[in-house]
Amino acid sequence: MTLTTETSDEGITYRDLNGNGRMDPYENPTLTTEERVADLLSRLSLEEKAGLMFQTVIEAGTDGSLLERPGSISKSATSDVVVGKRMNHFNVHHLENGTVAARWNNKLQRVAEQTPHGIPVTVSTDPRHAFIQNSGVSFAAGSFSQWPEPIGLAAIGDVERVREFAEIARAEYRAVGIRAALHPTVDLATEPRWARQAGTFGQDSATACALVSAYLEGFQGDRLGPDSVACTTKHFPGGGPQKDGEDAHFPYGREQVYPGGRFEEHLAPFRTAIAHGTAGIMPYYGMPVRLEIDGEPVEEVGFGYNRQIIDGLLRQKLGYDGVVVTDWELVNDNWVDGQVLPARAWGVEHLDAKGRMEKILAAGADQFGGEECPELLLELIAEGRVSEERVNASARRLLRVKFKLGLFDDPYVSEEAAGHIVGSDDFRGAGLRAQSESITVLENHHATLPLARGIRLYVEGVDREVAGRYGTVVDSPDEADAALVRVKAPSEARDDLFLESWFHHGSLEFPPGRVYQLVQLARRVPLVLDVCLDRPAVLTPFAGEVAALTGNYGASDEALLDALTGRVTPRGRLPFQLPASMESVRRSREDVPSDADALYEFGHGLTIPRKPTAGGA
Repeated sequence: MTLTTETSDEGITYRDLNGNGRMDPYENPTLTTEERVADLLSRLSLEEKAGLMFQTVIEAGTDGSLLERPGSISKSATSDVVVGKRMNHFNVHHLENGTVAARWNNKLQRVAEQTPHGIPVTVSTDPRHAFIQNSGVSFAAGSFSQWPEPIGLAAIGDVERVREFAEIARAEYRAVGIRAALHPTVDLATEPRWARQAGTFGQDSATACALVSAYLEGFQGDRLGPDSVACTTKHFPGGGPQKDGEDAHFPYGREQVYPGGRFEEHLAPFRTAIAHGTAGIMPYYGMPVRLEIDGEPVEEVGFGYNRQIIDGLLRQKLGYDGVVVTDWELVNDNWVDGQVLPARAWGVEHLDAKGRMEKILAAGADQFGGEECPELLLELIAEGRVSEERVNASARRLLRVKFKLGLFDDPYVSEEAAGHIVGSDDFRGAGLRAQSESITVLENHHATLPLARGIRLYVEGVDREVAGRYGTVVDSPDEADAALVRVKAPSEARDDLFLESWFHHGSLEFPPGRVYQLVQLARRVPLVLDVCLDRPAVLTPFAGEVAALTGNYGASDEALLDALTGRVTPRGRLPFQLPASMESVRRSREDVPSDADALYEFGHGLTIPRKPTAGGA
């Protein structure tokens, strides 16, 4: 889309965002970020300042049109939130392809030009480069290049591979106008049952610190600028130690505990992220229970409401002055298709919506995630409960990021270029190779791996056409040289609350009927069992029974077979301990890594030998 610009009397090219026919300081690209922020802030109405402080879900039409009605999750028509509510930060959900996404971004930015000062929209996204499809957490890659989940990058353990991923993801994001990443997730996966481990870098604090540095460098560059994607590192001060492994999205998972006293270990990756200039920080929903910092008990309210955590620890002690955006829907309940997800107002459920907002601002947050009610903030200001000075502090931080990203100077993207960049052959190839490399070989008896070329394979959970490119697919185990079966780590189905069905909760043990089926198959034919480890699984029943046992963290059939046949060397090492039993998991301490009895320890992984290819029998 063609950018409309003017030329000032001084010969400076600029965008006349407020339409007054002259170049105002905030429109002047030659001034510093701080000068431009100060000028614009002095011009904004309270309504415009309030609009900056909200970020919610937005949906795009499948043809790149603006959705001028509520969507499947988004609550309002696009023009209503952008023009009517003066909002300009949005978390986009499904995008059809690169070309369509770029078209939608450009139309959205045109609508933003209709607002009094033409503040451009910052489009953000949850992770969308892997396999997990969960509207509360992440999106499957679709037209973008597809990689293992972040925990798979941790399994590879290669800083340069993480940087490569981040640089490719940045290029794809920027091509379609996405300029803010609601990631990385640097929580430590110390509680084996927790549903969100796949998005982390595993249980080890040192690994998370090393990888988040490369991740931020890949997305943001040396410093935040026009070529950057601004990252929000989450979930401060570490969301991993959830009581009994239940997730804090839900009322039964609201408590976060530190029975092993490892708070500082969970905090360490955030120290690293701050040192590397993360543009944003997101606190988690969890409510700390019996936590003390420097000998002082911490108020038992959700971290987004917690002044000791945000203002005291993050702002004052760690010296962070970037944007703090809350996790989604701390203020209002969310109703979708007849299901409710209660507001995550853990510890302050008794407060009304305005009382919750007041406490969040007093804690030190800048932006309300998942909310679109600036009118409530305006009421708080009118009632004298929130000062305009307090609003200005947050508006200044939010505007600073927009200016550094260059959005005021050019928020538009090329539809044609987006079509070539997003999901390019090179980018897809890099992602596919990383999927293969992340495969972790847990057991390999009698040199079953690598599989020989031309082998006769019986498959379950594998696309027969894909498997047929690596061997001959047969219909019965009795005809096969080997069987390849893919399964997911166990979980318990729940579907009462909105989002609940998309989370994998509960026991890590396979049901006995499934165990029996797989063991019997392994006794008929050499079985290669591959388990998707979005959480640790109890694999004890299969140890010593199967010919080979592997774990993946998001890998296509092609990527897995490339690894199993040695076309790409699998080099994954376990990013978390795999427990020997659920009994030992229940005894373990939520904040302590490797605290259960181990079947396979953190860091375990075999190297498969190379051997000459040979036909099957």
